[in-house]
Amino acid sequence: MSVKILAIESSCDETSASVLADGKILSNFIANQTIHEQYGGVVPELASRAHQENIVPVVDQALKVAGVRKEELNAIAFTQAPGLIGSLLVGSCFAKSMALALDVPLIAVHHMQAHVLANFIGEDKPSFPFLCLTVSGGHTQIVRCDSPLQMKVIGETLDDAAGEAFDKSAKLLGLPYPGGPLIDKYAREGNPDRFKFPEPQIPGLNFSFSGLKTSILYFLQEQQQKDPQFAENNMADICASIQHRIVSILMNKLVKASKETGIKEIGIAGGVSANSGLRNALQQYGEKYGWKTYIPKFEYCTDNAAMIAMTAWYKYQAGEFVGLDAVPGARAGFEH
Repeated sequence: MSVKILAIESSCDETSASVLADGKILSNFIANQTIHEQYGGVVPELASRAHQENIVPVVDQALKVAGVRKEELNAIAFTQAPGLIGSLLVGSCFAKSMALALDVPLIAVHHMQAHVLANFIGEDKPSFPFLCLTVSGGHTQIVRCDSPLQMKVIGETLDDAAGEAFDKSAKLLGLPYPGGPLIDKYAREGNPDRFKFPEPQIPGLNFSFSGLKTSILYFLQEQQQKDPQFAENNMADICASIQHRIVSILMNKLVKASKETGIKEIGIAGGVSANSGLRNALQQYGEKYGWKTYIPKFEYCTDNAAMIAMTAWYKYQAGEFVGLDAVPGARAGFEH
């Protein structure tokens, strides 16, 4: 019998639904929220309201495109943690109601575990053990994966995430939110060696980006005192230099993790894995160190329900279901 799963992702400001059948993604729809751009960041209350407006049409569209009737579903999956609690509540309550109405199992998925398993969507899947650099606006982690449901964080940020470093640097440069993709855009035309920013000396496999953000702030303040148009006149080179340093911090730790573990199956995941500099660096380092590298398609890098569905597929096979008393959480670890 074919197993069909509906997955819902609502951890931040994207409402997404995906339908999976026997491990294959049939549909993946995302409704973005543009209202946050005028505030320079996600406003939690506005995000949860938008999820309430979007969730029914997004789920309906996902089912229609997949050619699956709701009565054919074998399970409903939802993002349980981490994320904005109001946003998570919309997705979890909808999933619970639908699972109860259809009398099918409910599957709770950890958002960061799902990012890692985005690498398993499609035909070219990593072999185990596998290392994944998971990088987003709120997280920066190196995860060791011994099976789809056995993961351990072996390195993580001690303060700010890489995605936050991108966005805060963009804000200092006067770029609109979200600024990370704009830094990437300008960086393609710039000289990454023009300006030198420090690389923090953090022991082990952990990361730190707060010092880098401070150094970028002081650099821009100093230069703009001399020339108020400095950022505008040197935008491409500044962005290229900032991106080069953030990527080098990430890759140097990943090299260290590979050497310490002996693992050469290496992937990236999370919203920042859509960054062209990081994607290119992974391929270059892979050739240099003999890694077999994996990069999710762009549509599976940012928050999406397909990665939730893929995780739910493995959980369904393992019989990992939750009851209607499962509650979402703003913060939660996912090690198994």
